[in-house]
Amino acid sequence: MQRWTLGDDDGHNRAALSQAASLLQGGKLVAFPTETVYGLGASALDEAAVLKIFRAKQRPADNPLIVHIADETQLASVLPSDYEPSRAHKQLMDAFWPGPLTLLFPVGDAIAPAVHPGTDLVGVRMPDHTIARTLIRLSDVPIAAPSANTSGRPSPTTADAVAEDLGEVIDGLVDAGPCGIGVESTVLLVEEERALILRPGGITQEMIADVIDLPVVYDAHLIDLDAPALAPGMKYRHYAPDARVHVWWGQPEEIYRAMLELLLDDEVDHELRAAIVAPDDFLSRYELPVARDLARPLCHEAYDEALAKHLYRLLREFDHAGATDILIYGVNPARGLGTAVMNRLQKASGGRVLRV
Repeated sequence: MQRWTLGDDDGHNRAALSQAASLLQGGKLVAFPTETVYGLGASALDEAAVLKIFRAKQRPADNPLIVHIADETQLASVLPSDYEPSRAHKQLMDAFWPGPLTLLFPVGDAIAPAVHPGTDLVGVRMPDHTIARTLIRLSDVPIAAPSANTSGRPSPTTADAVAEDLGEVIDGLVDAGPCGIGVESTVLLVEEERALILRPGGITQEMIADVIDLPVVYDAHLIDLDAPALAPGMKYRHYAPDARVHVWWGQPEEIYRAMLELLLDDEVDHELRAAIVAPDDFLSRYELPVARDLARPLCHEAYDEALAKHLYRLLREFDHAGATDILIYGVNPARGLGTAVMNRLQKASGGRVLRV
């Protein structure tokens, strides 16, 4: 694997990205940063290259990929030639592109079938990351790119996390430092009478509702976990470390009691080495029997943003530290970015999320 570390030297960066773009044009796999997580890219027009993504990630074949574009002029190469985006689509693109919003469109004939298995729709987004857009522009093709991790593992927000999972099976890695948002993009299906959120992410329900004159609702599987997922990829296990993840949200006193009960439970069927993620004022107020090196206080101000940004990195760090269990102070899942964070924690914990 060739790895390019980018910095302040524009000439070096341009040369590195040109090399990475050449690999993409040649049907190779290149991981690169976005504002959400690192993506594993291949030309969305090259079926053989797209299939390499599935093999490298060990990704189920019916799990569609998101196509990334550098600007709106590239959108035409993704969509049918006679298709015109709706007024709502245009309002959303104007408001949130570049940014962490994936919109579903009818798919054009040029896009590799493996990108959109079992569906005639394709997810498209324009990342809010200069390096990502420059790489896509230099490649001169739309880039199919899921998260650059082994399927089921926590998504990578650093280049080292990409190398840990995929360093032996991909061709290139663009290292431009940690990602800013930390959770994946919102996936949105715009219908005639409503806008349907298939995956919550960096663009919230409230933000979308402020832009379009349609009701904005969540897909049923996000509310009722037993409901079938409309998007195939939503049915798979995601974001999970090796350690068991436990999440509580509600009143701080009750979260403390629940955490303490687990930590002191004599009936736990394994030797407990617990880690904890919580607001800094919570950890300073409540004393919990957790090793100091496994306690991660996050700033209470905008805690949901801090949790989103650092969650995947911390899950990997705790695995490296040998934690058996990870206790997480959750956030309100019905408000703002909390919906996306708790959606990821629901999957990472295997459903061990409790309101207290």
